[in-house]
Amino acid sequence: MAANAIDQTRRMLSLVTYLRERPGAHVADVARAFGITEDELISDLDVLPMCGTSFRGGDLLDIDTDGDRIWWHNPDDVAAPLRLAADEATALLVAARAVATLPGLRESDRDALVRATAKLEAAAGEAAGASARLSVTFESEGGVFAEVDRAISERRRLWVRYYSPARDELTEREVDPIRLFAVGHTYMEAWCRLSEARRTFRLDRVVEIRLLDEHAAPPELELRDLSEGLVQPSADDPEVVVEVGPGGRWVAEYYPHDRADELPDGGLRITLRTPDPASLRRLALRLGSDGRIVAPRELADSAREAAKAALAAYEGV
Repeated sequence: MAANAIDQTRRMLSLVTYLRERPGAHVADVARAFGITEDELISDLDVLPMCGTSFRGGDLLDIDTDGDRIWWHNPDDVAAPLRLAADEATALLVAARAVATLPGLRESDRDALVRATAKLEAAAGEAAGASARLSVTFESEGGVFAEVDRAISERRRLWVRYYSPARDELTEREVDPIRLFAVGHTYMEAWCRLSEARRTFRLDRVVEIRLLDEHAAPPELELRDLSEGLVQPSADDPEVVVEVGPGGRWVAEYYPHDRADELPDGGLRITLRTPDPASLRRLALRLGSDGRIVAPRELADSAREAAKAALAAYEGV
């Protein structure tokens, strides 16, 4: 679904240019030019009037169709040069100055950003003065980001002390970093010398990091396609069955799963796969009375014992 949304977005951006140059274009001709059905084109045309050049809702695309031809009534208005509003300029300047302070930024990129910010300040006028009174600071993971970025640039190995919430433990390991990416949080993809496998590390869970002198030499690996999200279970991963009540139906929305069967009480019986079933113990604790792990039996028993231990700790307090 995500890939279709991306394709549709790219298509609609091209469609705007296409329609501007062909006023009154026929629906059948446009659909043929873009290699889509007429129904798909009409669906795109239903979305375009909700798009425009301002997040405030002004200057929307006035595009409609009678089912045979497509008419764009305000192409010249939308094509007029855009001017930043004061709040837009302020937000952009504050963000630019904050990014320029990132420790992991390459000097050439930092210099280019500083020059662009200076030009924006000149164009923003009074708004630039307001932005100077605002500032943004990044989380402590910025230092970790800088070390990882340097390791990738210099092809050097890293030593990290990493917290794993699934096992509630700290581990020390050497890794050969492959890339940095962001999916909600910032992650490092690396070849882990401890497990001799590709692993993903969330930067805010790196407790300590050190750049080593050893040359990083991760094996040649095909980069994972993250368009479907960070967690992409494999058909070879162990199967886990979770039953949730009405208050736990959100699990089916947030966890990729093979199937979700309705239960008589309004809940769901969810079958999913994960390379690390033990990580679902935390899910079971979070669900509380709204759900339970059914299979495999050893995981269900483990989750039950974890819940008992948590209750005992509260009683002790």
